[in-house]
Amino acid sequence: MTDAFEDVSPEDVERRADLLPEEIAAGSDDPESQAEAILAESEERTENEAVGIRSDNVASDGD
Repeated sequence: MTDAFEDVSPEDVERRADLLPEEIAAGSDDPESQAEAILAESEERTENEAVGIRSDNVASDGD
């Protein structure tokens, strides 16, 4: 697997760093670092379909 951070372009980070309304309400000390982390995690999931849903995700509960 490649380093997902390497696959995230600066343009994508800049675009994603424009906070959504709920992110503005919650606040962010560093929108660009937050954007880079979100995009890298998404890229990692895209590259490795076996990652799937995290076990701590409430949507994965079988109830």
